[in-house]
Amino acid sequence: MTSLLLRIFIKAPLDSPQGRSEAGSFSGAVGIFCNGLLFLLKLAVGVLSGSVSIMADALNNLSDASGSVVTLIGFRLADKPADVHHPYGHARAEYLSGLAVAVLILCIGFELVKSSVEKIFFPSPVQVSPVLVGVLLACIAVKFWMFLFNRKLGQRIGSTALLATAEDSRNDCVATSAVLVSALVERFTGLPVDGWMGLLVAAFILHSGFSMAKQTISPLLGEGADSTAREEILDRIRREPKVLGWHDLMVHDYGPGRRYASIHVEMDHREDPLECHEIIDQLEWECLQSHNIHLVIHYDPIVTDDPELVCLREQAEGVLRGIDHRLTLHDFRMVKGSHHMNLVFHVPLPTGLRGREEEIRQQVEDVMNGSASVYHVRITFDLEQ
Repeated sequence: MTSLLLRIFIKAPLDSPQGRSEAGSFSGAVGIFCNGLLFLLKLAVGVLSGSVSIMADALNNLSDASGSVVTLIGFRLADKPADVHHPYGHARAEYLSGLAVAVLILCIGFELVKSSVEKIFFPSPVQVSPVLVGVLLACIAVKFWMFLFNRKLGQRIGSTALLATAEDSRNDCVATSAVLVSALVERFTGLPVDGWMGLLVAAFILHSGFSMAKQTISPLLGEGADSTAREEILDRIRREPKVLGWHDLMVHDYGPGRRYASIHVEMDHREDPLECHEIIDQLEWECLQSHNIHLVIHYDPIVTDDPELVCLREQAEGVLRGIDHRLTLHDFRMVKGSHHMNLVFHVPLPTGLRGREEEIRQQVEDVMNGSASVYHVRITFDLEQ
């Protein structure tokens, strides 16, 4: 059914910016309609039955409908082209819409905790009827379809906002099932569990809100390059025979479909600069065409025909690997002084080794000097993404 709806309502290819925008807007419209309908049904049943847990679940659907409105607006804003004040576009508006939804869900959750606690201390009977059971079963079915719909669409366009919406729909299935169980328990046992079940529903809502907030805040703060983006960039660079090494890969995410990256590549200094420039241009173009990543490559010529320099570099690399197999170096050069030789280079530092910079530098210097004090090691530690 999802594929049929997408064929009917989405005209542009889903992997295009226009298709992504249409898909996000369509998901928002579906969410507004379905959640609005579920809210009205549950609210009516909750008022007639006197169940606070059902009314709590109805308010959860109202918050979901409001969230769908925010999602719809977010995708529309994200589709705006770049302008003078926002040269990288507005794609992060999708993250902001997800954060707004998360805040809304958290507010609803805290309010439901309050009403559920009141019901625990001041219980009132719940009127169970076949209509109540039928409405709740229908709501569970609709929410399960929405979970499948948003998960499939979110995976197709790579949207964290839609995947979070799918997760929220799945949680709603569980919450509504719990509400139905509490109503049946009260009907057949007389135990006043409605307030407790309303509290459980509120807990699910709060959990969903916190999870969504975490997923949207992280890219807004600025995440490091994810493994998929790194491999997409490095796969082609590794296959270029004239590239001897690479370092300082940085990927900046300005929202879905708006990724910019930079990297340094090392080539033999004896290569023709014009040919190297042509290779770099080709690598940047292929990265944009194949992975939609705007890549900027910095060319680092390295000396490969100085036996002393090559030997010292290999020795320093061996010492670093002996300290930790993840340690590498780049931009290795010798700066001769009147009484000693400065060995200057950069080392990307993994997170787990931060704070050990001086220890690493001293170990490299001690091993390379042996009993003499010929070399002074100067290392610039780069924070590895």
